[in-house]
Amino acid sequence: MARLRQKNPHVIRLAEERKGLEQLTMSAAVNLSRAGQLSSHIHNMCSEAQEAIYTREADVKHWLEKGVDGSIFEVLAQTTEAPSFQACHSTKDLWQPCLCTFGLRLEWYPCLLKYCRSRDGTAKGTTYKCGIRSCSKGYHFTYYVPQKQLCLWDEEA
Repeated sequence: MARLRQKNPHVIRLAEERKGLEQLTMSAAVNLSRAGQLSSHIHNMCSEAQEAIYTREADVKHWLEKGVDGSIFEVLAQTTEAPSFQACHSTKDLWQPCLCTFGLRLEWYPCLLKYCRSRDGTAKGTTYKCGIRSCSKGYHFTYYVPQKQLCLWDEEA
């Protein structure tokens, strides 16, 4: 894919394929001061986070299998008891704990090579690489916050 050049790179493009919405429950916290074990980029990417960042239990299991120190993770029991908490957009009290949601859609990313059929005069025709197929994908993150005021963007319009 790296060798295929994009014609007219200034053009705003739409995805050819729209992939579904993936629901992700972030049920573990990562201690931000020791997150460098996971990636050297976390401190730059998550510089606005105060104490912890969230991840999924499946990710924690993966990192533990790779030998990462388990003390940097804290499983949030609150998310396993999710029925006892309301969604933040339904909660009136700013100091009440709730489940915060955040939606994100990647509108365009290269996902496959595109193949075209040549018309060489024979009945078969041959295929060749003629571009990059683009996709769009959505994510819906849910995670526990100890106070609604930490999730003020989660308001229904």
